[in-house]
Amino acid sequence: SMSGWIGTGAVFLSFLVSCFLFGKVVENGGSTDTLFYLIKTTDLSIPFAFQVDQLSGLFLLIITGIGTLIHLYSISYMHEEAPHHFARYFAYLNLFVFSMLLLVMGSGFVIMFIGWEGVGLCSYLLIGYWFSNPNYNYAARKAFVMNRIGDLGFLLAIFWIISKLGTTEYAGVIEGVAQLSSTDLTAITLLLFVGAMGKSAQIPLYTWLPDAMAGPTPVSALIHAATMVTAGIYMIARTNLLYTMAPFTQGVVAITGLLTALFAASIALKQNDIKKVLAYSTVSQLGYMFLGLGVGAYTGAVFHVMTHAFFKALLFLGAGSVIHAMHHEQDIRKMGGLRKHLPVTHLTFLIGCLAIAGIPPLSGFFSKDEILAAAFHANPVYYVLGLGGALMTAFYMFRLYTLTFLGEARYHSDPAHPVHESPAPMLLPLVVLAILSVAGGWIGIPEWMLSGGHRLEHFLAPIFAASGALAHEHAHLSVAQEWGMVGGATVAIVVVILLAIRSAGREKTDDQPASGLLANKWYVDELYDFAIVQPIRAFADLLKNVLEKNVIDGCVNGIGRLIHYGSRQMRLVQSGQV
Repeated sequence: SMSGWIGTGAVFLSFLVSCFLFGKVVENGGSTDTLFYLIKTTDLSIPFAFQVDQLSGLFLLIITGIGTLIHLYSISYMHEEAPHHFARYFAYLNLFVFSMLLLVMGSGFVIMFIGWEGVGLCSYLLIGYWFSNPNYNYAARKAFVMNRIGDLGFLLAIFWIISKLGTTEYAGVIEGVAQLSSTDLTAITLLLFVGAMGKSAQIPLYTWLPDAMAGPTPVSALIHAATMVTAGIYMIARTNLLYTMAPFTQGVVAITGLLTALFAASIALKQNDIKKVLAYSTVSQLGYMFLGLGVGAYTGAVFHVMTHAFFKALLFLGAGSVIHAMHHEQDIRKMGGLRKHLPVTHLTFLIGCLAIAGIPPLSGFFSKDEILAAAFHANPVYYVLGLGGALMTAFYMFRLYTLTFLGEARYHSDPAHPVHESPAPMLLPLVVLAILSVAGGWIGIPEWMLSGGHRLEHFLAPIFAASGALAHEHAHLSVAQEWGMVGGATVAIVVVILLAIRSAGREKTDDQPASGLLANKWYVDELYDFAIVQPIRAFADLLKNVLEKNVIDGCVNGIGRLIHYGSRQMRLVQSGQV
């Protein structure tokens, strides 16, 4: 277990350093430090430089803070592993945190790309951590390949920027933005968004994330809820000026995000694996963040990244605690009544559910409300659909909660291994995250509720100032209308929660195979398999069996036969008598 403490200590030290840097940002604003040059020619210089400002400072705290808690949790969660596998796990986790820090601290697209690839690699290694199971390897490969599709878009955007501006530094790109035509802006932002779709699991590149639940639960919490999947949101927030100047792309981002939020939430309504529900929930929440970016609520999106990191990490770790207690059972139809046996897990999980459902005054309420308010200003249709997604969120989370913790026990209790509460190193992170899930939203209380509110917005203002100057002002609602919208939404959410608890209590929990569109995830995986995977396989078989064997081998062997035959005929001319 030494390796676990070393790994946790390293991330904790990073957290302390991040706090120190964050303090400096609060005092003096951002700073950039160049270490050396990766490429330096007359036309192009790419420095290896780190930029710590308001945006990256906030992300540093999220990554290292939640990273520390999840490392601590993992020491206890992974204790059954063989020592060398245990050490391999912590090595991967540390490499992941390293890559993620590189991604957010880089001062330009190239360093971001190095970190971007690094987190993709770690995701692959950690999803396939139990590599003796072929399904897990398949899931890891799927995540890696789908990320590569997105990365191609990101790379093309970098090349496009270099060809037009001759620099990849954010500062240089923002200064040179006037030299870009509207076509350039639209193309660059769309290509960057393709990269974000891969990493942040948006339609159509989202199917890898639910499969990524093959890895250990703390991995799901760290990578697929709190940090890596928010890289796409970080990238768009970082280049927000380009997006503000490309309204077409902003529309694409908003609509993609909204569709993803609704689509994934609808699938989550019918899933029965505790981690799959949370995975689709993550895809759905990422959709909300993109909706926020697309309607110009950049602060709201970053705020939601932060609050989502708290409550979703809490929910995943709570799920891990349940799985640990149930001896690696993940089917919620085989749980029930765990409230008595797991008091701390139950309470913290309930707080997480309330936070994600958006019950005031928990963290999820403020960030979701801010995104929905901005969506309302952009287009009331976005708001209505977004609210529908929020109601579905409340429903599937409380269905999950009811089937897991309430009602009668539906599992066979084994006297030798009773269901028991998790050990202290697993409960401490749960309690800390529960406190953050309650109080994490208070730095973003909107102005109309509390004068001088929204400390986060004032803090991030320098990052989004240029975008704010360009964006046209919306007509603001009166305070009474704001309260009315919030109150109405909250009442609707409470009603949906009560409905969910009632309907889940009556749900039949036998093990018949999934039927229906939602239980089968809208058949998207089958569609991809039919439309993309099978034709490529068939084409490969054609090359292997027909082209390779008959054409290429035929040519090679044919030339050999021809020479053989020809020389035999030529021999007859020579009789041996000179």
